Amino acid sequence: MTGNARLPGRNFWTLMVLCVVALGLAACAEVVPSKRRMPQLVYPQPPDEPRFYYDWPIYGSASVEPVTENQKLKTLLLGDQDRANEVFRKPYSIAVHRGRVFVTDTVARVVKVFDAPSGTFFKIGSDSEEQAQARLTKPMGVDVDAAGNVYVVDATDKVVKVYTRDGKFLRQMLDGKEIDRPASVTVDKNGERMYVVDIGGPLSQNHRVRVYNAQTGAHLFDMGKRGEDPGEFNLPRDVAIGKNGELYVVDGGNFRIQVFDHDGKFLRTFGHLGKQLGNFARPKEIAIDPAGNVYVADAAFGNFQIFTPEGQLLMFIGQRSGEDGPGLFMLPSGIAVDEDGRVYVVDQWFKKVDIFRPASLHAGQGYLTRKVLK
Repeated sequence: MTGNARLPGRNFWTLMVLCVVALGLAACAEVVPSKRRMPQLVYPQPPDEPRFYYDWPIYGSASVEPVTENQKLKTLLLGDQDRANEVFRKPYSIAVHRGRVFVTDTVARVVKVFDAPSGTFFKIGSDSEEQAQARLTKPMGVDVDAAGNVYVVDATDKVVKVYTRDGKFLRQMLDGKEIDRPASVTVDKNGERMYVVDIGGPLSQNHRVRVYNAQTGAHLFDMGKRGEDPGEFNLPRDVAIGKNGELYVVDGGNFRIQVFDHDGKFLRTFGHLGKQLGNFARPKEIAIDPAGNVYVADAAFGNFQIFTPEGQLLMFIGQRSGEDGPGLFMLPSGIAVDEDGRVYVVDQWFKKVDIFRPASLHAGQGYLTRKVLK
């Protein structure tokens, strides 16, 4: 150092700190979804008539909950963006009730709840719950009834736990010994019947759907056993209830959808293993829209296919990709359709939920209206 060199003064360092803070806050602002206009994705592509538009994604709490200046400062100082944005760790299944989105996270061991209309986020079944029964160990399948009550399969404890729409624990059903490998739960809108899928496994013959009273947990009857014949299952994955009460079951290992009546009587089947549209490769979850059409997420195809109630293919949406983007999937798992016909798809690999709006529904209409994020 020469004799004329001088160390920077206090004003210099103050200015540098302010610059770093300003830059950090600007970086933190990226946690909130960008307001830049993006080309609107439409399905199918022109010149065909639009059926669906890509709406928006959910990556974490910041997708619905405004990030405060205090949270931005904590993110800057502590170097952990998750403090300002509760992101997914391994999302699996999804249910929606009047604009409130419930997503199970098997690694975080909670149900993450995103309420877009109110701009709020909270968790169900965390370790902070006072009641031990209210805590979740490995939440997988989730569903809601018309009142908004939330039914969650805990795959580790092999039980179903029920909460109110706001996350208050109501009851636990099953004794932990009735099902080998519970994968999903479906409840009818009246909250009367509950369908729990037992995926079984390589050494189990219990590949079935177990039917219970949704209020008392009393076992009513079973559907299916392990096999390939009509009415039999190989690694069943999920159940959806059709518009007329018919039951649609994803028969994953047999690469088909099987349809039963309200009492479990086999009616028909559609789909088989293949690479063409209308075939299945790794079907996961299933959902029904208000018109009765059937939506099936396929993890191998990286898309979801839409069928008529009878099984005729209507269209598909999405494509498999190694890079994330709107309508791009690597490992789609959960799927749900809300009261307005919006479609919600969970991707485990990209840790997101992509939302698609039917063309008949204008942007901003319906239950899912987002609070403006700043």
